[in-house]
Amino acid sequence: MLGYLCCPSSVEEGSERVAAKSVLEDIKKELDSHVGEKIRVKANKGRKKVDEKEGILEKTYPHIFIVKIEEEHLSERGERRVSYSYTDVLTETVELILPESLSN
Repeated sequence: MLGYLCCPSSVEEGSERVAAKSVLEDIKKELDSHVGEKIRVKANKGRKKVDEKEGILEKTYPHIFIVKIEEEHLSERGERRVSYSYTDVLTETVELILPESLSN
């Protein structure tokens, strides 16, 4: 599982932005090493609703990452892409379970 602790409490004034930016860059670097691999995403949708999907980490961008999800509906099968921000991971709105944690 990929989890990060938000800015430390003993941060000097003015350096909070730098610390937060550094953590976001760390999250992106971690995800960069897993592009093309299977990943499970748990997204908090509010009002006690959690959306859990499994897909392929397709691409990372400076502020977001894309997960390709295959869905099977009653009569048709399709793909869709969902984007999440690194801030979602930092604030724990989105929880990621990386390939080494998934059992095939």
